Amino acid sequence: MSESLLPPPGRPSQAPPRLSDAPPGPDGKPRSRTLVATDRLTKYYRVRSGWLSRNAEPLRAVDNVSLRVRRGETMGLVGESGCGKSTLGRLLLRLIEPSYGRVVYDGRDITPLSAGELRPLRRKMQIIFQDPYSSLNPRMTVREALLEPIEIHKLAETKSDAQQMIAELLRKVGLRPEMMDRYPHEFSGGQRQRIGIARALAVKPEFIVCDEPVSALDVSIQAQIVNLLSDLQEELGVAYLFISHDLRIVEHMSHRVAVMYLGHIVEQGPVEALYDGAMHPYTRALMGAVPSPDPQKKRLRILLEGDTPSPLAPPSGCSFHPRCPRMIPGKCDKTTPELAELVPGSGHKVACYAPHTG
Repeated sequence: MSESLLPPPGRPSQAPPRLSDAPPGPDGKPRSRTLVATDRLTKYYRVRSGWLSRNAEPLRAVDNVSLRVRRGETMGLVGESGCGKSTLGRLLLRLIEPSYGRVVYDGRDITPLSAGELRPLRRKMQIIFQDPYSSLNPRMTVREALLEPIEIHKLAETKSDAQQMIAELLRKVGLRPEMMDRYPHEFSGGQRQRIGIARALAVKPEFIVCDEPVSALDVSIQAQIVNLLSDLQEELGVAYLFISHDLRIVEHMSHRVAVMYLGHIVEQGPVEALYDGAMHPYTRALMGAVPSPDPQKKRLRILLEGDTPSPLAPPSGCSFHPRCPRMIPGKCDKTTPELAELVPGSGHKVACYAPHTG
């Protein structure tokens, strides 16, 4: 598998920072550029079909996903609501347990680890939640909210050191240190999300799942938070899994993008390759709905027929075939296509029997 990565020059506003080789580990030996990887990761839930039903049917939230996030990069994850994006993000952090498959962090399979064995890794993996209103404890001041992870992981030797760390965290996310004794209700939505970002950074993580971090904010505030995340990545070298349904923000933030449909990754690749040359019909339909800032560069609008199938009763074969204008009868509805590169070494993968190649 190629380690090449196409940086996204010419993107609107500020492009993600160019990636460099992975720094050596504590022992001085070189480390792999892959920080987080999954192998056939699957999550099924058992759902009862009715209040009086005794039979529970499997809901396939995430189905056979293999993905990797490199050090210092942003992997964008897009798809319609309910496709399994947030579930996948929580599986990577072991906040929920997989039904099948593996999660590998920094070369170590963390799937079989107990809660006690996993605890030292918790500080390396953090999450920024979608709703800044409900993600903060209303009874805790900002000082107390940021002090909690610092004390749990014993990152400060003295109380004075902890207070200095809290003040620096607030400065880093664009807030004044004198705000630390206020409660969440005294802040705006954008400020609360900055506090959530500071809390995630408090333990100096290497990897952060950003789960729709700006979707609950006003449009005028979204750009500020997105630019803050980009600046922090450039400064700290942290890797993101950036989950969003807004393809314009994902284009701005990401080095690579994965497209999810009904629990499956149907396409992934460098951001420019995906946005300028999407191959999967579903990706093309998503991209066609995004307004282009360049009037000379219009995208073909593709209208999908029908509704997304229920994950309780997914279609056979390719999960997208009931809505696909390029469906091949007897093939797409019978067997599931593998996610693979059409051009070896390109890093652009698609799971489709009839991809767009022109």
